[in-house]
Amino acid sequence: MPPRVGAFLAVVFWGVSFVATKAVVREISPLALIFARASLATVFLTATLAWRGQPVLPPRDTLRPLALMGFVGVAVHQVLQAYALTLTSAVNTGWLIGLTPIWSAILAAITLKERLGPGKVIGLALGFLGALLVVTRGSLRATPLALPGTRGDLLILASTVNWAVYTILGHETLRRLGAARATAGAMLFGWAMLAPLAIASGAVRTYGQLSHTGVAGVLFLGIASSGLGYLFWYGALARIEASRVAAFLYIEPLVTLAAAVALLAEPVALLTVVGGVLLLSGVVLVQRA
Repeated sequence: MPPRVGAFLAVVFWGVSFVATKAVVREISPLALIFARASLATVFLTATLAWRGQPVLPPRDTLRPLALMGFVGVAVHQVLQAYALTLTSAVNTGWLIGLTPIWSAILAAITLKERLGPGKVIGLALGFLGALLVVTRGSLRATPLALPGTRGDLLILASTVNWAVYTILGHETLRRLGAARATAGAMLFGWAMLAPLAIASGAVRTYGQLSHTGVAGVLFLGIASSGLGYLFWYGALARIEASRVAAFLYIEPLVTLAAAVALLAEPVALLTVVGGVLLLSGVVLVQRA
């Protein structure tokens, strides 16, 4: 598969994933969904390693960083997003997820001492202004912050910070083990952390409530989004320049917007679109700088 096609498909899978999550959490709890998703992704990624002839078990000295990656990038990250989507819309989620590269730039400035030039500063300001418009719907009064939708947006924002932290934590392990092995190991640890909670809470007994649409959503999230998406994305990164691959992320909010309107009939407010455009403009400026 051409690398650009793989990167495009990964972004489409991730853009649609918020719509699928929104649909599934109407039928089962966020914990039940995330445990099922992690289970499917673990089986899929492990089978992929075996099929490729790569070692399934990671080296012992990578177990600690993989466990940390599994906690931050699987258990915490996906639960944050799934719970947030019980409170806010997939459209808002898609726009706000675009903020992740901005947090990455800030973390790079703090941890790697990268300089924040004028272009980056303007981009950061635009990105945060756009996010503020999306979260507050253009109203800065205290009242909107009490609304369920706003709490959901704030959880999505927390998940973008969380993902930026994950990328910093996982950088060296990904380079050492390769994307497939590192992702499979992190997913396995995340699954192991979620399993006791899912069993103790009775979440695993709720899968019988799923409709055919819900089952399709869980399969899509586990295999396409958490499995194929990662393989396609990192496969593209291994073959072409990172900046060219990263450019595909700009279409992710647009994929979410189109899927949310088409599949969930979610309304789209003008101020939300304006905020989203400002946010993406800020991200583009930061990336170019």
